Amino acid sequence: MNKHLSAAALWPDPPELPLPAIMAQRWLDAVFLHWRIPESSAARFMPPGVEPDVFDGSSWVGLIGFRMKGAGIGRGPGIPYLGSFNEVNVRLYSREPDGTRGVVFLSLDANRLPVVLAARQAGIPYVWSRIRSWGTPPGTPEGTGGGTSGYSVSRFRKGAASRFSVTPDLGSVADDPLSIHVTARFGLHSRFFGRTIHIPNTHEPWALHHADVHELQDGLISSAGIEVGGPPESVLYSPGVRTQFGWPRVVTGSLGVRGQSRQQGQGQDIRRPASPGLR
Repeated sequence: MNKHLSAAALWPDPPELPLPAIMAQRWLDAVFLHWRIPESSAARFMPPGVEPDVFDGSSWVGLIGFRMKGAGIGRGPGIPYLGSFNEVNVRLYSREPDGTRGVVFLSLDANRLPVVLAARQAGIPYVWSRIRSWGTPPGTPEGTGGGTSGYSVSRFRKGAASRFSVTPDLGSVADDPLSIHVTARFGLHSRFFGRTIHIPNTHEPWALHHADVHELQDGLISSAGIEVGGPPESVLYSPGVRTQFGWPRVVTGSLGVRGQSRQQGQGQDIRRPASPGLR
């Protein structure tokens, strides 16, 4: 992908999901940290039927933290307690042969055990962790930067931990092609009972701001099986968006071996709800 393409050309129109929507939720105080990695490092984690979505000759791995707020079934109210929690995920970027883009999660840490157990039943790699968040105080004047926003994660099992925070520049607008590439993602690719599925979602464009790393001590990316070095090349902050999820579909050809499955990107719907926290 040409890094000189305009942001407007890269940001797709948010898709309209067939009714009924199966879930709605808000993602707040999102922090995005991204590192450049070789395409071959990402390719080994791609489910059959999809391949790494490359930008500027590289794949990208993201460490993302946000606060889930008011996740609920359909367009109904948020589920008390279980519908609001902190999440930190490690993710890669995927693409079907027909151009459908998505994310592939390597891990998703959350501090609600019932949510973790339900999501793992659907094949989504959630991990039960203790997560603390802190954010820019409400009402911070535009353009002042307004303090730090960050997350700390400590897993109850397997021992991996992370702590990261950024100082947002709330007077900036992050509309460069790389920022759009790693945030204009309207679905995920995952394995479900031996098949690759795509779970779509839709939301308005993120309000993205450039940010500076304030603190970074991470063990989640290496725990997922990817090594990065040095500071992240992309650092972003967003106050958040509201999103809705649609029904999953099977990616055609995903039952075959990887070399035979990159033929078609369309498939049948699976009438099974997605889990909270999928972006």
